Amino acid sequence: MPIAPNFTSILEQEYEINFLLCYPNGFLKYTELCNLLQITAGNHADLGGISYLDMQAHHQAWVMSRMRLEVEKLPKWGDKVIIKTWIKTLENSRSIRCMEMYLNNEKIVGCESYWAVINTKTRRPDNLELPHNHFEKFNINATNQDTIKIEIDENAQEIGIRKVVLSDLDIVNHVNNVKYMEWCFDVENPERLLKQELKAMDINFMRELNLGDEAIIKESKMEKKSIYTIEKENKKAYALKIDWK
Repeated sequence: MPIAPNFTSILEQEYEINFLLCYPNGFLKYTELCNLLQITAGNHADLGGISYLDMQAHHQAWVMSRMRLEVEKLPKWGDKVIIKTWIKTLENSRSIRCMEMYLNNEKIVGCESYWAVINTKTRRPDNLELPHNHFEKFNINATNQDTIKIEIDENAQEIGIRKVVLSDLDIVNHVNNVKYMEWCFDVENPERLLKQELKAMDINFMRELNLGDEAIIKESKMEKKSIYTIEKENKKAYALKIDWK
């Protein structure tokens, strides 16, 4: 697709929170928050001519490698929020994208995400084939901390097993990052989520899981921190670190 006439290097989009996106208490689910952020990033890529379909002409796609999410509070059913996104860096096969969510002009969420280009045939990293100089890059932080490599406890306790089904897969034909998060939250104390005790999350995506794969979920808990890992055949595919208030 060509660059859209209304393309801008910083995109702002408004969303109304509907009941399908909410927990039973009426507040936005953390998983749906991440979906909205990724949708906004995807829309920005579409407008700028580096969308999934554009990249597929070169057998390429963006995949998220790391993410840092800091949450002051969640919006609730009926709220209208603004999500802003911009590219911080984009070189060769790597990009850092920032996102923020605003409610009534108050910033309530900050996100920094680290993306890689893969070749969808070889499933290996690949340099971006499409032009991107029209995207102005902004050295502006959306979070207080950068994305990190999560330190994993090798003695973490096994707490569950999941088999990958069709509804777990995204358009790149692997388990989407938000699905991994959903699996971890399903074994978390629901009261901590419903009471919005989550302060920040770090996410690492290390290896693909595909249809039919069987994954083991492990957990390491501390008073103010929880670390989840998802493994296949003793190889780590995903890690999630939660900082609690």
